[in-house]
Amino acid sequence: MRRTLFATVLTTALALSVAACGEPKVDQAFGEKVRAYLLENPEILIEMSQKLEAKQQAEANSKVQGALAQHRQALERDPRDFVANPNGKITVVEFFDYRCSFCKLATPAVVQLIKDNPDVRFVFKEFVIFGAASETAARAALGAKTQGKYLDAHGRFMAEKSLDAAAVDRLLAEAGADVAKAKADGQAAAVTQQLKDIRDLAVALGVDGTPAFFVGDTVVRGADMEGLKKAIAEAKQKAG
Repeated sequence: MRRTLFATVLTTALALSVAACGEPKVDQAFGEKVRAYLLENPEILIEMSQKLEAKQQAEANSKVQGALAQHRQALERDPRDFVANPNGKITVVEFFDYRCSFCKLATPAVVQLIKDNPDVRFVFKEFVIFGAASETAARAALGAKTQGKYLDAHGRFMAEKSLDAAAVDRLLAEAGADVAKAKADGQAAAVTQQLKDIRDLAVALGVDGTPAFFVGDTVVRGADMEGLKKAIAEAKQKAG
């Protein structure tokens, strides 16, 4: 990301230097001087890159805040989602994919967070972005939800490197679910609609990767568990 921003800043700076003058010959000479100066003083480009990144992030956050106000109910209170600690006063929502390596990395900490914070509602959103195997696992987990086996199946899916059909069947059985029923329930039209609605919601909220956590109006992107804990602590303090 930074490399892309850096290149963008350099290109923009050079383009502006060329556009600053009227004569083509002067433009070229001036542009070469600017280029040489920037290459000799790269800290200027770094500073410009950082400011550009901060501006882009601020613009993205502003869009998210507007979208949150519009989609709060779907984000936090969709009755189709699995929710751990449903009576908690603070709500955390996670968008995840079962084949996302960073989601897998974050899962043990997420499970521990749920155990340590009974006052935190934790909403799971199956945001399928890594293909058919991810969708198969998501459907199986949602199918297991009807048997009260969602969280166990979820943890097992996240801990498994290979999520082929055989692995999904094995993990469902290990979670104590009726495998055939879970798979059948996961193929229901209602689950298809739920997965589509989650994808549409993710797009509306600017979620472009997993995991992504929402705590009130705060967005924590990636497996930043310290950032997530900080956001939860701030939400608790605000709630009193």
